Amino acid sequence: MKISKYHSDDGFKYEWENGFYIETTIDESVFLIKANKAGLISLANHLLGLAQEEVPLGFHLHFDENNSLEDGSTELIFEKK
Repeated sequence: MKISKYHSDDGFKYEWENGFYIETTIDESVFLIKANKAGLISLANHLLGLAQEEVPLGFHLHFDENNSLEDGSTELIFEKK
């Protein structure tokens, strides 16, 4: 897994595995993430990238059906606190 180093002038670099599939839904109070192996590796990579010391607090990763998730998916936001 390649985790790109965060730089304030370059921003966050997303590393996607080929053929990734990620779908998110909410059923009552349950948030469900369905992903294939490439999707799970990609999400893990993004979360490890977000955890870097150099990434400022409040920085977030935002995914939706127009940005990397399957059609009809619920928005997914990870924010560093």
